Amino acid sequence: MSARLSTAIRIGDAARAILQKTKSFPDQHFGEAEDRADREHIGVEPMLLALSMELALKAWFVFDHDDPNVVRSHDLTKLFDALLPESQQRLDEEFKRSVSPHHPNFILIGYGIRDILSQHKDAFVDWRYLHEAKKTMMFDQSTFEATLEMVLSEFGKRYRIEPEKPPFGHLK
Repeated sequence: MSARLSTAIRIGDAARAILQKTKSFPDQHFGEAEDRADREHIGVEPMLLALSMELALKAWFVFDHDDPNVVRSHDLTKLFDALLPESQQRLDEEFKRSVSPHHPNFILIGYGIRDILSQHKDAFVDWRYLHEAKKTMMFDQSTFEATLEMVLSEFGKRYRIEPEKPPFGHLK
């Protein structure tokens, strides 16, 4: 297995792990969470989901460019733009096929993955420093999460892991 592939898979696995951890948080129903402990993770999900998307896009980059030195940025739009045009097109087409019908945008006609990434391009930094927020911050968690799941699913289609067979039938 090439170094780029193993690096990309490790980055993708980290992105999946963060997504799964985030999905394990209890649902937040604003106004219903009376106990402070029930509100502790408000703002954590957007930050972690954005980090997970960042890692997912970096995994694609490593795979695309055969280079483990990924773009050093948290900006989701810059990371998406660094992918090969074929990867961008593949992700946009799959977004339009599998995500946008379930998460329609009534303002943008024919919106794609770039629109979601642009809307949340700085989410990791913005939500990490929530206490310093100088602007109204919005995070469309359900659409972003569906987009992230799609990106990870499409990345998983780029490779397969075969169990190693011991030579000459000997067990290790």
